[in-house]
Amino acid sequence: MTEKLTPEPEGTGKVGFISLGCPKALVDSERILTQLRLDGYDVVPTYNDADIVVVNTCGFIDAAKQESLDAIGEAINENGKVIVTGCMGAEADTIRQSHPGVLAVSGPQAYEEVVGAVHQFVPPKQNHDPFVDLVPPQGIKLTPRHYAYLKISEGCNHRCTFCIIPSMRGDLVSRPIGDVMDEAKRLADAGVKELLVISQDTSAYGVDTKYRTGFWQGRPLKTKMQSLCEALGELGVWVRLHYVYPYPHVDDIIPLMAEGKILPYLDIPFQHASPKVLKAMKRPAHDSKTLERIKKWREICPELTIRSTFIVGFPGETEEDFQYLLDWLDEAQLDRVGAFKYSPVKGAKANELEGAVPEEVKEDRLARFMEKQAEISAARLQAKIGTTIEVLIDEVDEEGAIGRSKADAPEIDGMVYLNEETDLVPGEIVRAVVDHADEHDLWASLV
Repeated sequence: MTEKLTPEPEGTGKVGFISLGCPKALVDSERILTQLRLDGYDVVPTYNDADIVVVNTCGFIDAAKQESLDAIGEAINENGKVIVTGCMGAEADTIRQSHPGVLAVSGPQAYEEVVGAVHQFVPPKQNHDPFVDLVPPQGIKLTPRHYAYLKISEGCNHRCTFCIIPSMRGDLVSRPIGDVMDEAKRLADAGVKELLVISQDTSAYGVDTKYRTGFWQGRPLKTKMQSLCEALGELGVWVRLHYVYPYPHVDDIIPLMAEGKILPYLDIPFQHASPKVLKAMKRPAHDSKTLERIKKWREICPELTIRSTFIVGFPGETEEDFQYLLDWLDEAQLDRVGAFKYSPVKGAKANELEGAVPEEVKEDRLARFMEKQAEISAARLQAKIGTTIEVLIDEVDEEGAIGRSKADAPEIDGMVYLNEETDLVPGEIVRAVVDHADEHDLWASLV
């Protein structure tokens, strides 16, 4: 931190950052800095310009620890307001003994604590404009350190009548597969146990580049979902696929799930089942063979979990269409389902369609839909009682541990409760026998 920038008024959300140690620590620093930037802070290169300084320490060997202590001392002398994180943060007493003036100390990969401490002592700049600052207006929440979202593309080539995403984000733009794999490898090396692959249309990855061959670590890889899944499957972490449209080539992914390369989990936004409604929605890759394909997928990979979302009350949806959907659910036996009442979105083509469904009819159909799916979900979870599953621990409190199975994505699916298991730690993967189930969650005991 030597380069001098033109000073700006004090108290404007400026953070100085010192990063020491290995590449893993560097990834931690990048994630902290990214979140601070999203929250409206500017990162500055000099002590004088900073309202506060974060020191990401190394504690690998004694020389590194001494370098960390020296860096903390320099920051206190030059700036006065210092937050300490990183590997040496695990030795908080040593740090505070040498430098009692530090404001907060946290251990390695404690992204949430560091960001929270910065917020506590220095507010972000008041004129933060996410659009001008190239940060999404809704912000990006920092995930726990044991799972991460891996975005493989932006935009979408479809023009579903209820959706305005293409008008906001444009057509599909796939990230180079080498860049995606570099990020995935960095995350895995930093301790991430689960990668959640996301995009607007994961199945279409590489369509815009004509499945161009890229390179990663010297080997050729096609910019295509199957090639990406095969490469991700070599990283030794859980790989979960979201937003997968059921194009024919999705069939080629199921064997990878059966072999344990990626999680046996498909998030497919079916949205409806009635051919007439799907046509009005302009949904891609939907035909009468979907049920046959689901049956075939489960024959190849019996552990497959399928989650989906549906819209009820779409313009023109008749009671016959809705009953078709309920019958389809009965046959499809999907594991996880979310549903929404149709509501007009400004700029969406569906607003021009005839046959608006009355609000009370939408409410009734949503209730009937969720009741049907609750029965299906409960039965499928009951069938898991007595089986042994792997559980990724998300949090631990005085009552026990809470985690997720391979069938559960964070925040949208169910949980697995391990009562009285207070010695586990977030990010740990354990084996457990399912003892009890309800419509959404499981209770289990360690093997």
